[in-house]
Amino acid sequence: MATLKQLQSTLKLTFGIVPIVAGLDKFTNLLTNWVDYLGNNKSMIPFDPMTFMKMVGVIEIIAGILVLVRPLIGAYVVMAWLICIALQLIIGGNYFDVAVRDLVMAIGAYTLAQLTKMQTAGNR
Repeated sequence: MATLKQLQSTLKLTFGIVPIVAGLDKFTNLLTNWVDYLGNNKSMIPFDPMTFMKMVGVIEIIAGILVLVRPLIGAYVVMAWLICIALQLIIGGNYFDVAVRDLVMAIGAYTLAQLTKMQTAGNR
């Protein structure tokens, strides 16, 4: 049976590595054309959408590193970030499947935060 520490470590690696990879891909578009996810919201951005997505990529890289270094704070940051992305997709009227996936991932990030709190409390 998996221990609390094993579960926390698995989620920590997942929510650390995935945002870093997604953030780096904002500079290469190997996984997808990220600007497409802006949908109708492109017109609301006061500068080039690709520049905006690169800024998003930097934020995601920082969030992933934060999860690896400070998992409690990082998990809450990633959770909030995923909720914001889902809301943006819903407001944009596209990619509802991705919005649902991001909300489920936000629940996973919240679970990481709770497991980290439990582990910290158990070490006292």
